[in-house]
Amino acid sequence: MNLLHRIASDVHLMFRRPARVQYGALCYRLRKKRSAVEILLITSRDTGRWVIPKGWPMAGRAAHDAAAREAWEEAGVKGRTDPEAIGHYMYKKGIAQGMKIDCKVQVYALEVETLCKNFPEKSERQLEWVSCEEAARRVQEPGLKELILAFERTILPDGKN
Repeated sequence: MNLLHRIASDVHLMFRRPARVQYGALCYRLRKKRSAVEILLITSRDTGRWVIPKGWPMAGRAAHDAAAREAWEEAGVKGRTDPEAIGHYMYKKGIAQGMKIDCKVQVYALEVETLCKNFPEKSERQLEWVSCEEAARRVQEPGLKELILAFERTILPDGKN
C-alpha cells in the first residue's frame, strides 16, 4: 500500500499546475496624530470575507499598475503605488463547480490619497478602515496576516504601534 500511495502522490505532483499569479494592493493611510497605520479591507463578492483588492494581470500594465487599477475598481481608492512588491501570499481561489486553484498574490503598497464616491464595484462590497492588528485578525490567509503585520513594522518610525 505504501508503494501505491507514493506512486499516486508522484502522479499528482506531475500533473499539478503552478500557482496562478494575481496582483494585490495593500491600501493604507497614515494617522500622524496617533502614529498609526490603517489598512483598507474590502469584502469579497462571493463569500463576504475580508480581503484586499486583487486581480489578474492586465495586458500592457505593470504589476503595480494592475494592483492600483484593482484598488480603484474594487475599493474606489487612488494613490501612490510602490513599484516594488512588499511580499506575497498564497490562497486557494474557488472557481466553477467547487474546484479550487492555487494563487500567489504579489502585494504592492498603495498609499491612499483619494477616496472616490463612485467606482465599478461599489454596490458589491463593504469597505472598512482598520488598524493593522485588526486587519490581520480579519483576513483568513496566514501569509496575508503576516504581510500586514510586517508592513506595519516597516512603515512606522521605530516600529511603533
